[in-house]
Amino acid sequence: MEMGWMHSWRQRQVLVFFVLLSMSGASAELGPYSVVEETERGSFVTNLGKDLGLGLTEMFTRAARIISQGSKEHLQLKVQTGDLLINEKLDREELCGQTEPCLLYFQVLMEKPLEIFQAELRVKDINDHSPVFTEREMILKIPENSLPGISFPLSNALDLDVGSNNVQNYKISPNSHFRVLTRNRNDGRKYPELVLDKELDREEEQEISLTLTALDGGSPPRYGTVQVHIEVIDSNDNAPEFEQSLYKVHIPENSPVGSLVVTVSASDVDSGVYGKISYTFFQPSEDISKTLEVNPMTGEIRLRKQVDFETVLSYEVDIKATDGGGLSGKCTLLLQIVDVNDNPPEVTISALTSPIPENSPETMVAVFSVSDPDSGDNGKTISSIQDDLPFLLKPSVKNFYSLVTRRALDREERAEYNITITVTDMGTPRLKTQHNITVLVSDVNDNAPAFTQASYTLRVRENNSPALHIGTVSATDTDAGANAQVTYSLLPPADPHVPLASLVSINADNGHLFALRSLDYEALRAFEFRVGACGRGGAARAGRCSVPEGPFPGHLVDVSGTGTLSHSYQYQVCLSGGTGTSEFKFLKPTIPNLESQSTGREIEENPSFRNSFGI
Repeated sequence: MEMGWMHSWRQRQVLVFFVLLSMSGASAELGPYSVVEETERGSFVTNLGKDLGLGLTEMFTRAARIISQGSKEHLQLKVQTGDLLINEKLDREELCGQTEPCLLYFQVLMEKPLEIFQAELRVKDINDHSPVFTEREMILKIPENSLPGISFPLSNALDLDVGSNNVQNYKISPNSHFRVLTRNRNDGRKYPELVLDKELDREEEQEISLTLTALDGGSPPRYGTVQVHIEVIDSNDNAPEFEQSLYKVHIPENSPVGSLVVTVSASDVDSGVYGKISYTFFQPSEDISKTLEVNPMTGEIRLRKQVDFETVLSYEVDIKATDGGGLSGKCTLLLQIVDVNDNPPEVTISALTSPIPENSPETMVAVFSVSDPDSGDNGKTISSIQDDLPFLLKPSVKNFYSLVTRRALDREERAEYNITITVTDMGTPRLKTQHNITVLVSDVNDNAPAFTQASYTLRVRENNSPALHIGTVSATDTDAGANAQVTYSLLPPADPHVPLASLVSINADNGHLFALRSLDYEALRAFEFRVGACGRGGAARAGRCSVPEGPFPGHLVDVSGTGTLSHSYQYQVCLSGGTGTSEFKFLKPTIPNLESQSTGREIEENPSFRNSFGI
């Protein structure tokens, strides 16, 4: 494990190739689950704890939650029990329209440790809609000499339900001339076709009114009706006929508005007004009417608005050619949209942790998903981050990734990271999306204070005035905030007979040293005071510097950050005569294993420590 981690850590290039379609069969999947539409809020779907093989409290302790696609939260998870419940009534028609099956995708995210499961919920249809005809009345003009067996397509009814709950059959009211057949379109919809069984005689009957009924497959079936009004007209021997019964056309989705889709053509062997043809769409949907237009004279079909492969893959519409006598023929246009790479990848952040404590082992920073609605190579993506950062991208289930630290972070080395997640698709031209996140590193009290010099030399004349400032010591702490605030104090002397507390004092805030009384070289020639520097945060937040108890060796001075880390120095103060001057001398410390924090030389007469005598 350690060798694998080190190998991964050494890699400079952080690129993750992820193919959305190839992972659709990922093993970390749940379900599928199903629920009937209009089920009451709070209804039980499944127990995810049992499905995942988890104990009763693991869903709670692992911080499990549901991530839904889209803006609505259709499901809710009771982490105390593991039950997955309906959060609101689901309307299958509102969610999916005519798409069947109606699937809602969601993920189960467990953060401790990180684990993601892909799941889907199928919303089953109920028969809650009746067939509806969009026209209040259908009008047909049929020549009196029409031969029995001729058929006339009628407008189909619409039903928002799907499958067997959609329109399944059409019936016509009893009459002596017509029957109705139920036909299937290529898209699965059923439409009625009126068939002439007995020849018409205008002189006998000029108009015929029938009732057309559409029935769905529910139990009991729902139905809708419309009136069919037939006008019997004088002879127009021939109806228009199209050159093709089906026009199949492909156009790229970036075709501009006004582009020619196809030109349909029909002919009528009749002459005069009966041979003049006009073209119209036959019962176009609202979407067709907004997208396509047909020239009634030429049969040219053009785009009214730009099409989008990611929204609609194909369009199907019937075109009717009608002559001057009212006879008509029809053909079908099947327009298929060709995908182009016009959508950049999208990055969605699901979870983000910031700040991250320094010195932590591998830590999850963020969880995000990548999506690209394009198809084929246009929808395949590559995800990466900068290769000079101590972070790593790890692919998770399906289109999810986790951003983790490669190693423990050091705030003193770097306190903030700006990470750019770059996602590029494989289309032509390649499109990319960048998402920036900022990760802060929070401070841990892991550094003890250190004096700025290894040794100090101060000089003081004997018979000095009391409260004389004799010098300053200084220590710094590379931690931040309260962890970096330093307090100075005098530690007990090695010689308990030396009245150190009556000789010198130190300012706890700035390290200034003061002689408390006049010093007499003849009375006291030398003595030893250890100086301790402490961090006010962490373990020392109560304002007390924690140092080892018991007698201190004479060569130690304590420098403590949190009361648990220390560097030790030795100082000796002596008074000497013979030259008419006295000096207060800090001898060079002996610091085992701390050569990197000491220059190893004694600093004599540092200007920053000159006393009020100017010596």
